Amino acid sequence: MMNVLSYQHFPIYAIMVLFLGAFLIVLFGKNKIARSCLALLSVTGSLALLVSLVPRVMLNGEIITYWMGNRAYAGGYAIGIALEVDALSLFFALLIAVAVFVSCVYSIRYMEHDDNIPQYYTLFLMLAGGVLGLVLSGDLFNMFIMVEILTFAAVALTAFRNTARGALEAAFKYLVVGSIGSTCILAGTIMLYAQVHTLNFAQLSALIPGHLNGSTRVAFALLFVGFSTKAFLVPFHPLAADAHGAAPASISVLISGVLTKSGIYGIIRLVYFLFQSMGLRPIQFMLVFVGSVSMFVCVTMALAQHDFKRLLAFHSISQIGYVLTAVGLSTALGISAGLYHAMNHTIFKGLLFLAAGAVLHETGTTDLDRLGGLSKRMPHTTVLFLIGAASISGIPPFNGFASKWLIYQAAYLRAVETGNIGYLLVTIIALVTSTLTLASFVKVSQSVFFGRLPEEFKDVKEVPFGMRFAMSLFAILCVLTGLLPDLVTKLLSGPAAQAVLNPIRYIAAARGIEMPVENAALPQAAGAWSPINWLLLLGIALFAITLVALLGKYDQVSENASGEKLPAKYDLFFSGEKSVYSQVGGGDLFWGFKHNWRHYFSFMHDLHSGVVNDYALWAVVALALAIAFLQIVL
Repeated sequence: MMNVLSYQHFPIYAIMVLFLGAFLIVLFGKNKIARSCLALLSVTGSLALLVSLVPRVMLNGEIITYWMGNRAYAGGYAIGIALEVDALSLFFALLIAVAVFVSCVYSIRYMEHDDNIPQYYTLFLMLAGGVLGLVLSGDLFNMFIMVEILTFAAVALTAFRNTARGALEAAFKYLVVGSIGSTCILAGTIMLYAQVHTLNFAQLSALIPGHLNGSTRVAFALLFVGFSTKAFLVPFHPLAADAHGAAPASISVLISGVLTKSGIYGIIRLVYFLFQSMGLRPIQFMLVFVGSVSMFVCVTMALAQHDFKRLLAFHSISQIGYVLTAVGLSTALGISAGLYHAMNHTIFKGLLFLAAGAVLHETGTTDLDRLGGLSKRMPHTTVLFLIGAASISGIPPFNGFASKWLIYQAAYLRAVETGNIGYLLVTIIALVTSTLTLASFVKVSQSVFFGRLPEEFKDVKEVPFGMRFAMSLFAILCVLTGLLPDLVTKLLSGPAAQAVLNPIRYIAAARGIEMPVENAALPQAAGAWSPINWLLLLGIALFAITLVALLGKYDQVSENASGEKLPAKYDLFFSGEKSVYSQVGGGDLFWGFKHNWRHYFSFMHDLHSGVVNDYALWAVVALALAIAFLQIVL
């Protein structure tokens, strides 16, 4: 019998400690100290258990298979409920555990003035346990169970501040469309079980690899759409904005940094392991296309936002678009770059949402048109926010630069290898998206932290130390993972990419067969710091400035296209005129750009009606298009 202290038990312990913490908080959570200690012990214990597996799984290439209960054997394969932990699942589990730990530390002071705090921590730990169980599960139906747990916990947490404007509406939309996604996952699972009579992921991967017939194409489409709803990819991106805008900032960190990764993890397992279909050009095209569209559409949506958290939400899905695009390139460099960026996204987007929560905590609003000048009252939060903004914008030496550079390089090399100009277009879209991201965070910085401090916020003070400490943890990681890209690649993203490219070892591990680790040359990130690449970066920066300048100009200063008089603050200023202060709000900084693109933004405004029936229809249409695409091209 296996020793209960054996490391092979650690994956199930990491999940159980979170669910156990949720149960104990129900019993003892009325006491503030007790619930805070229980929550912190749960998330710390889970993180410590997962970190202890890094040497064995990441460095030595071991795959841990843990069977729960009795198991039967058929065709040489064990059948039963199992956890299977390879470098890919541990990589995502570590991202989840780190984000949950930092969010929990932040919550202690951030949530102290809310009601029903025991219920908050119970749902918080249920959400964390559900996502962690999904990425560590080796059973497709068990993955569905975990999807259900995390979905309903996320819905409840979205509506937690139910008196806030739009909270209940956002939760209802999330519930409806999230349930459609969960139903797709269940239906796809049932179709596969009907065909091969097993739910074990490794055995499924051995029985249905490399080709898609009529029924498995439908199952593939169902699973792809189901996991896409969890990643909030286009056309499911409005859910992210609604959920982030309504949920507490500590939960926004989990929705952005954790839930989206569960969807990306599911898609990777689907295309690289379950169906092993990434050798098919149409599947590569589908992933790259959806990723590129999500990248560009969501960054333009962010530019049009007037709410701090909704803006960050659209940027979150734009960055997830980078991850999916890189993974869709189906190269070692692309996969490693995508996983590296997934890690960086969890870190810098977590920091940005915590900064937005700090602003909301002290001012009571996230309206960009009302805020301004907070750097005078919240200097620490301002510095931490700027680190996150530089990271997501791809400015060196922060982490977003290193992973984005690898993605640019991977897309360009793919274009050279295949001779397909489409991959070059993907590179350009990624660069333009990064440019617009930088422009958007210039807007946020000016609207929230710089300029004149409004009179109503003159008594604002810095947030408590506990909240700043949590933000500082993410900020430190933004710097370290940017300065040490080779170490990150060697220890984390590289081994995970190797696992993605070698599904045979994953299948063999479920049968108890040990296979040697094949260590192909890992992609290196050190080139990001070479002088030639810095010269290219300068060229990109000049291109960005030129693009913003060209798109930002407009034909008439004082009149718009309809001939109506514009506000005086849009008039040109010449020396000698009386100096009159005019606060430039979040909606005005790039007014010229939005004016020139007014037809596009008008179309997007009309398309995003905010009606749940429309979003449910989008999900059905997305599923129909996925099925039709696969039936036509395969």
